[in-house]
Amino acid sequence: MNESSLLNQLVEALQCLPTVGTRTAQRMAFHLLEQDRKGGLILATTLQAAIENINHCQQCRTLTEDTLCRICSDTQRNSSQICVVENPADVFAMDKATQYQGYYFVLMGKLSPIDGIGPEELGLDHLATLLDKGDIKELILATNLSVEGELTAYYINQLASQRHIETYCIAQGVPMGGEVSYVDSGTLSYAFEGRRKY
Repeated sequence: MNESSLLNQLVEALQCLPTVGTRTAQRMAFHLLEQDRKGGLILATTLQAAIENINHCQQCRTLTEDTLCRICSDTQRNSSQICVVENPADVFAMDKATQYQGYYFVLMGKLSPIDGIGPEELGLDHLATLLDKGDIKELILATNLSVEGELTAYYINQLASQRHIETYCIAQGVPMGGEVSYVDSGTLSYAFEGRRKY
């Protein structure tokens, strides 16, 4: 593109989104500029506000505008259960698709020695502290079914076993290599309800 530098900058900026290449970014940019400038301004304002004001929950580490997210703030939930997921999108998917009423812990990734991601980077010391309090009786592992996800689940199962906490993992229905946040709600609900002992 040899048009204005601002147009080039917009196209390049849109490519920071997952699966958005040059052509898709160009279509988005032209749509916003030619057909929906008002929507583009709302998008820009909302995006800036979200980036400036959304952080991580101090307890479960999901995304929230507050110190504690709405789930961790809900005293009606079952404090004896904690479900471990890889990212905030998984919390959203699980809470929408299942009847689960416990709390969550978000790893913000998975163990990957090749990439230099160890237990410290995933906040597993914080998870261990939560487990040490003695309130949690059931830990549910909902990590993705990849090699790294399984390694992470195994490591967390060891943490729980040392504290005599029962560990479960979600059941069949989630395909090998599939990501929890992309699984349809019916399959996810079935997998969660059919969780099995780890």
